[in-house]
Amino acid sequence: MTQTSASGPVPVHWKLVVDCAGPQAQAEFWAAALHYEIEDNDAFIQRLLELGALPREATVEFHARLAFRDLIAVRHPDDPYDKERGTGLGRRLLFQRVPEAKSVKNRLHLDLHPGDGLRDAEVERLVGLGASVLRRVKEPAGEWVVMADPEGNEFCVQ
Repeated sequence: MTQTSASGPVPVHWKLVVDCAGPQAQAEFWAAALHYEIEDNDAFIQRLLELGALPREATVEFHARLAFRDLIAVRHPDDPYDKERGTGLGRRLLFQRVPEAKSVKNRLHLDLHPGDGLRDAEVERLVGLGASVLRRVKEPAGEWVVMADPEGNEFCVQ
């Protein structure tokens, strides 16, 4: 059943999930790349541990706080979030540990738009954070730089 309001269907809440080998390292990179915040789930994890609903080995210490070992998210700093869980309720990326390595080109990727005349400086900043330049594209439709994050996931800088 679709939720509705007086103005029609309520938009579906979503997050983009990225499979990776190192969730915390990916969160560090993407939080810095997007100027997002890494979600702090410490209070929620502490509560789950106290209830016996989460084994201690499912957690890691990250920035002197407890985090889930196999997943962590980054969120837009202006978006709402659940203060009890630390979970974003708006724009967010969730990084989840998977056993297999990336093996093919992404079917979905992010395009970053730093603003007019800022592409080269942004590419340089992202390289400093650990990204790599894969190629520079110049077509009649426009110019952009194809890059890869530290685990090889492609993204573009317009």
